[in-house]
Formats: sequence, C-alpha cells, structure tokens
Amino acid sequence: MKVRLLLAHSAEVQNSLLYALGAGWTAIGPAPSPFAIAAIVEVAWDETSQKHRLEIVFEDADGQPVLASTLAGEEPFRIPAEFEVGRPPGAVQGTSFIMPIALNIPPIQLPAGRQCVVKALINGNVLDELFFVVRPAPPSR
Repeated sequence: MKVRLLLAHSAEVQNSLLYALGAGWTAIGPAPSPFAIAAIVEVAWDETSQKHRLEIVFEDADGQPVLASTLAGEEPFRIPAEFEVGRPPGAVQGTSFIMPIALNIPPIQLPAGRQCVVKALINGNVLDELFFVVRPAPPSR
C-alpha cells in the first residue's frame, strides 16, 4: 500500500477524483486558518476486500503530538478512519486501486514558530509524511 499526502487550502472528492486548491504549501499561520489534507491511497490487489485503519497524525519537530482544543480539553490532533477497497467486476488481476481522500480541517491553533509534520499511518505503519512550518507570531508592540 502507498499513500501520497498534500497540504492544500481546500480539497474535495467527486466521482472518485481528488480536487485540491492551493495544494503544496509548506507554511501556515500563525493565526488559525482552515486547510485541507488531500491524499491518494494506492491499494494493492492483495490488500483489497479487507479492513484497514488509516490515521492522520500531527506532531511537532520533536515527535510530540500537536494538541487541539476539544470539548474535553486539549487532545492530540489525530484523525482516525477505517476503510476497505473492493475489486470491481472485471478488474484485471494484479491491478492496484486508487482511493482519494479529502479532509477539510476547520481553523485550529497550531504551535507558532514551530516545524510540524503530518503523517499518514495505515495499520500502524507510517507511509507518508509532510513537514510544514507554522509562522512565528508577530512581535508585540
């Protein structure tokens, strides 16, 4: 299985195609702003018709979880999901299948002036990661 991540301003999936606007950025903030995680998951023939666990996690440069405010307080910012890709009728044996993903994230406060990484894990294995920088807060006057 393979995963390719992109950071974008927004993304959506329509008719099994991934549409991303403003994809490929590497710096955000410091003020909270919405963004998207666009991904293509390539599922090999022998990995179809079984459940897999996808997890998108955010960490700082030291490998510590990035925290997000929730109703329960500060929690590690992670997005878990399960998926299963089937084989369509008539598929040629050995074919890989593409599953596009678009996750639009509401504005969240990320740690200003820090490098962060977003990781895509499938079944506990990191299959892709992207580093980005949260711009430093402007100096107070």
